[in-house]
Amino acid sequence: MAQSDAPLMMPQDIAASLGLLTRLPIRVDAPAATARGAAAAWAWPLAGAVVGALTWAAGTVALSFGLAPGFAAAVALGTATMVTGAMHEDGLADTADGLWGGWDKTRRLAIMKDSHIGTYGVMALLLITLLRWQALTLIFAAPSALTIIGIAALSRAPMAVLMAYLPNARGAGLAQSVGRPSRQTAGLAVTFGLMLATLGLGWGVVPAAFAVAATTLALTLVAKSKIGGQTGDILGASQQLAEVAALTLA
Repeated sequence: MAQSDAPLMMPQDIAASLGLLTRLPIRVDAPAATARGAAAAWAWPLAGAVVGALTWAAGTVALSFGLAPGFAAAVALGTATMVTGAMHEDGLADTADGLWGGWDKTRRLAIMKDSHIGTYGVMALLLITLLRWQALTLIFAAPSALTIIGIAALSRAPMAVLMAYLPNARGAGLAQSVGRPSRQTAGLAVTFGLMLATLGLGWGVVPAAFAVAATTLALTLVAKSKIGGQTGDILGASQQLAEVAALTLA
């Protein structure tokens, strides 16, 4: 079947997305997932919703043991990190180091590929984690499962958008191996992300969506200017920035 004739959505895309974006023990049909590649990107917000549900559940259990909302938020953050393998946080750190630590495209990409973390990466992680913790603390003071789940879903949509609209800057790596989703696939990812976010935020999804769009656009312009496109690290950074933007408004 030609790629253009492939269906936009298939049930196995959900399992493939969970296998790609989490460390959950999900049984994935590897040949089928490989064949679908980036066509499964529409389901990334659904994988995000699963991460959000586990994040909320961990924080809620902490609250049930009498822990303060701040401790519950820390437990929730730790759970999210373990569930995802900190892949998005790693992308954020590499992005900060590479985009601001290098003086040309080649050097920036080399820094982003390096497993060591620099000052820019450390500061980016500290600031993002502090903002996420503060927002989750306030949310757990009046816990809402749908708020956390919806934001986790919405924050995965920009990854599909960036892959669809920006070329791969390196020509190698995880993002390149997955392929490039169609704009219809990216549109479906945005649609599912917005639908799930609406369940938790109500009309608050409107400013949250604008904030997510603004952070994604800013990252897009910087990445295009400095390295000529996107990489897996840029995608991870987009998720972290989008999540913080939505959590802050929530």
